[in-house]
Parts: sequence; structure tokens; C-alpha cells
Amino acid sequence: MQGKPNKATEHLIQSYLNGFRQGLFPMGTPNSRNGVDWYLAKRRGIIPLSNFRFPRRLRRTARRHEIVGTVDRDFRTVVNHCADRETGWINDRIAFLFTELHRAGIAHSVEVRVEGRIVGGLYGTAVGGVFSGESMFSLFPSASQFALLHLVDRLKTGGFQLLDVQFKTEHLERFGAIEISSHQYMRLLQRALMVKASFPVHPSTESTASVLQRISQTS
Repeated sequence: MQGKPNKATEHLIQSYLNGFRQGLFPMGTPNSRNGVDWYLAKRRGIIPLSNFRFPRRLRRTARRHEIVGTVDRDFRTVVNHCADRETGWINDRIAFLFTELHRAGIAHSVEVRVEGRIVGGLYGTAVGGVFSGESMFSLFPSASQFALLHLVDRLKTGGFQLLDVQFKTEHLERFGAIEISSHQYMRLLQRALMVKASFPVHPSTESTASVLQRISQTS
């Protein structure tokens, strides 16, 4: 946390938290640098933490490369990479919002590194026992998937109950993502918001091999 935010920023953060507690999530307005739209999906994507799966082929990749995960080391770099797409929803206003949430200790990033260089990552927000994943990127094969692995490992250890991914995709389905109704989501959300979870919970740097070994021992 870097100093106390001004009143405008405090209002922005509080508006986000109010929307979050109602099951809403923000996305940048198409073709606008500063417009923000709020969404309440009729069907919501989540990854049940007890049902998380990590493909065997990616385990082989982890053995061939010295892949490490870090947390909150380069938040804005992760956001910038996630925004660097021809079509996307991360405009200037969204980037500013989540940067301020990060400064307030609410938004977090997971970076994946090979030989010290960032090759992938993700970011999202942690409120109570809920983590809402916002976006991910890869500059190295499957790097965003390793970021997800590190995230889930930390969420489990930190006592989180709900990993919201907003939309179920074929990509996320391979890791255990399911789709539930907005009514079901709100029930899970309200329950998880009352949990006192902690993020991050591991050392700031950890090897992917160590995380995979821990998962293998507990699965």
C-alpha cells in the first residue's frame, strides 16, 4: 500500500467493492479509453478449488524448464501485457482502476518467469474468501496456465472458498471450470465474502516444480 488515496480514488475503490459484492464486474467500453460498463452475467464461470485439474503434458513442460511464480512483483507489467491485444476490454480507465486496487491491497498479480524474465501472468482481486480473476497472458507456451496453477495453490493455502473466472471457456474447462446460474453464484459469493482469507500466503517466489510436488502429495 503506497500512501492514502485521495477522495476521488477512495470513491472509485468503494464503487468497485459495492459492485463486487453485488456480483458485478467491470469491463472497458468498446472503442473508449475511459468508458466502463458493469456486467451481471446470467451464467457465471467459476473453478471449484477442490476440483482444480492440471494437465499432465504441462507437468512435463515444467520439468523441462526452470519456471518460477512470483506474486505482486510487477502488477502494472502484467496489466499492460493483458491489455496488449488488438481487441480487448482493458482500456486506460480499467488499468487505472485495478492499479489503484492493487495499491490498496485488493488487486494482486501472479507472474511467471523463466530465467528471471516475465513470460506470463494473471491478475485479479481478493475480497474476503473470494478471488475474482480478471485477465491472463502468455509470452511462453502455457505460461498463463502455470500462473493459474500458482494462483490456485496460494488460494487453497490462504483459505479462499471461491475462484470466480467470470466466463467458462474451453480453455478454463480443462482446469475444472464450470458454469453456474447467477443465483447460485450469489449464494456462493455471499458465503465466501464472510471468510477471512489471506493473499499472498507463500514466499514471494516459488518454483513451479515445488507447487506441482505439493499438489501431487495432497491430491
